[in-house]
Amino acid sequence: MAAVTFYHCPISAPSRGALLAARAVGVPVEIKEINLFEGKHLEADFIKINPQHTIPTLKDDDFVLWDSHAIASYLVTAYGKDDKLYPKNPQQKAIVDQRLYFDVGVLYRRVREIFFPIVRLGEKTVSDEKKKAVEEALTWMDQFLTGRPWLAGTEFTIADCSCAASVSTLVELGYDISSHRKTSEWYEKCKTELPGFDENLEGAKILGDIFKQKVDPGQM
Repeated sequence: MAAVTFYHCPISAPSRGALLAARAVGVPVEIKEINLFEGKHLEADFIKINPQHTIPTLKDDDFVLWDSHAIASYLVTAYGKDDKLYPKNPQQKAIVDQRLYFDVGVLYRRVREIFFPIVRLGEKTVSDEKKKAVEEALTWMDQFLTGRPWLAGTEFTIADCSCAASVSTLVELGYDISSHRKTSEWYEKCKTELPGFDENLEGAKILGDIFKQKVDPGQM
């Protein structure tokens, strides 16, 4: 199996989520790091590949795809040994899709609202409103995990990969998730059962360190 090319930024949770999916599938990956702080995603060579200049981007021979969730589902469909990571059963697949949409539309968006103004815009504080929004998202995750060990059922799926990248970012920012028992237990399970989780954590820690250097004390 030839390696797919993965344009990646380790601090990006979406990029790490797609890479977690690739590690779970077991597809060989050639990583090309794109430094967002240096604006490498805006260079002409990269824009030729992805005119939206977003990370992650996947190149599989002549096929190019971006959006982390689209990449994750493509990798399972194209290279998965079975459908456990992204079921073919319509109802099971729909649940995985819903959790993926939850990540992009709710969970990661709310995590990003905490770190982006600090890391990129020079702000120093995190509002109570933003923290309440994260609390709401984690409460919903607890409800998703009621009666099941993983977000979409009895096996981990690409939804867990994506959400684990977002939650690891939140944790490394210094946010305490322990009051959300089911999510906290799920996160501990992710650490030991998701292939490549340590690699994901390294990127989350880099972003967390940058955030902690810039934010006022006591904000999290």
